Amino acid sequence: MSREYQLDKFNRPVELQIDYAGELNEQQFAAVTANPGPALVIAGAGAGKTRTLTYRVAWLLEQGIPANRILLLTFTNKAAREMMRRVSDLLGSDMSDLWGGTFHSIGNRILRRYAETLGWQSDFSIMDRDDSKELLQACLDEAKIDVKATRFPKAEVVGDVLSMAANKRESIAETLAGNFSHFQHLVSQIESLQKAYHLRKQATNSMDFDDLLVQWLRLLRENEEACAFYQRRFQFVLVDEYQDTNQLQGDLIDLLGEKHRNVMVVGDDAQSIYSWRGANFKNILNFPDRYPGAMTYKIEVNYRSTPEILSVANSAIAANTQQFKKVLATCRDNGMRPAVVSCSDAREQAMFIAQRALELRDEGIELCEMVVLYRSHFHALELQLELTRRNIPFSITSGIRFFEQAHIKDVAAWLKLICNPRDELAFKRLARMLPGVGGKTADKLWWAFHGAVQGKSVETPELGAGVEVTSGSEEPHRLARALQSIGQSVPKKARVAWAQFSATVSQLEDPAIRGHATEMISLILAAGYEEYLQENYEKFQSRLDDVQQLAEFARQFETLDEFLTQLALLTNVEAEAEKATVEDDHERINLSTIHQAKGLEFKVVFVLMLCDGLFPSHRSLDTTEGEEEERRLFYVAVTRAKDELYLCYPLMRYIAGSGDMMQLPSRFLSEIPAEQVEEWKLHSDLPF
Repeated sequence: MSREYQLDKFNRPVELQIDYAGELNEQQFAAVTANPGPALVIAGAGAGKTRTLTYRVAWLLEQGIPANRILLLTFTNKAAREMMRRVSDLLGSDMSDLWGGTFHSIGNRILRRYAETLGWQSDFSIMDRDDSKELLQACLDEAKIDVKATRFPKAEVVGDVLSMAANKRESIAETLAGNFSHFQHLVSQIESLQKAYHLRKQATNSMDFDDLLVQWLRLLRENEEACAFYQRRFQFVLVDEYQDTNQLQGDLIDLLGEKHRNVMVVGDDAQSIYSWRGANFKNILNFPDRYPGAMTYKIEVNYRSTPEILSVANSAIAANTQQFKKVLATCRDNGMRPAVVSCSDAREQAMFIAQRALELRDEGIELCEMVVLYRSHFHALELQLELTRRNIPFSITSGIRFFEQAHIKDVAAWLKLICNPRDELAFKRLARMLPGVGGKTADKLWWAFHGAVQGKSVETPELGAGVEVTSGSEEPHRLARALQSIGQSVPKKARVAWAQFSATVSQLEDPAIRGHATEMISLILAAGYEEYLQENYEKFQSRLDDVQQLAEFARQFETLDEFLTQLALLTNVEAEAEKATVEDDHERINLSTIHQAKGLEFKVVFVLMLCDGLFPSHRSLDTTEGEEEERRLFYVAVTRAKDELYLCYPLMRYIAGSGDMMQLPSRFLSEIPAEQVEEWKLHSDLPF
């Protein structure tokens, strides 16, 4: 005979070290001292989200919850360390027992213990992106798939498909249909590669970054003992930046919190801007439905911005139908109304920002306290040129440098070869893009081409040495004929592509187009490079936009030589900007995409290219969800500003194939009441 004996929970008297009511505002205090149970904390921009989470951890510890029973999930290790440091400072105790870190770091910690039950050893390696690409390439080679000959996606693109499917918890077919529709006919082949890749990872005792979450979730679903252990262990689960979680992360949180249901997620639905990398906006939107009885706390007191900027921010997000309604309030004194600045074109927009930045510096605001924000990196090309002309130092924080991106260098190689047939690097870059052409073959083809341009039969480097080439010759189709004459030297699998290569060069050499960079770039896209982008690069649509905007940027230059010269200069300017040292940061104005600037704040914010089709982007307007995410992105841009905000748009813009076109101001500007902003109209005696 057996019977159950109920153990009552013993709570020792709590002696608080921290005056929570005194150190927090009412909204923060309510969230920090919330009773156990599921809780959604909507923390508006600049409202003290990190402070709220930090004090919540301290509160739990002071209530007697052991540190090792608390799991704090963040998106960066830096954020986790900072919160744990702050808690340690508040309580004066060591926080090493607290489980705090990124989803991936916690997954790694748990998988080391259970790896053998999943088909790995506990000392498994974690592959970086290059390692993953190399292993996928081995799978492609083993499957005897020639990606150039069959127009199959390269290993890097296959990796993006597999990663997107894993993080969104979709099938390969669903991911291809939703994000890579141009590869939908390859579902079965990519599924086979997915299986082969999985087996290779186990055979080499390696996991990629996604496995740290995929296999962690698999462990919890398949291993009842492990699942029960961690559900008991983590009595309280706290999640930072919850609006940025994807489906995989959301499922992990739900499973870990299933027993105690003490799940507190903190985020701002109005700042959910990462759907393009798999973030699931519905995680935060549907939290109350998934956790019946969940309490919702709103933290709306903003400590960052002036009342005028917050009024614009509240108006900017009001039109979204899918959101938790909130109104940011300030505790700061009044300032200037945000300015809406209409400019004749992108060049005048750049001139305004450069001049206004210098005026503000003279008024005592350091350049490092200013930022120029944009939807996409290519929106700032004219601005980079203007800042360079005026010798205004700037720092680019938009990820990889624009002009150093592979697809931009591909297009530049076409232009360089037409402009200068002696450009060996440009020729070889283009040759290596063809099926079956590697480094050695490209070298042989270069010397054959080099001689053929001169009307000589050249087989070796020595025979071609010392030949003077007149790159500026106006003889039409000279380079195309040289390419055609060496066609028999090309590997068989590349001959069809070589014929297309020759035909494209012939078109680019035509006197009607040669020297006009804008038209040349448009032709390069139409002649097959757009398809090449699809097959060889991830984020195809974004890269296509880059190339199309490069064509627009080129329009302001009178000659191809001038455009290529400026391209080289701006490439070097970007490189120098990236090397900016901490010591001279105060001498540089910041240039950044809005995505990169999330979480930052500046005294002065300029937002540029606010016209329909650019911001919001033309692709986003196809769906309500897309438009609403763009509106959230605009909201993020506005809420970066502390003191001054300038919203800029050009009235005219060049559209490839259509010429100069009038632009409609962004619909987001029309949603802001006129009395909340000042309209600035530029005038100038300068000729444009």
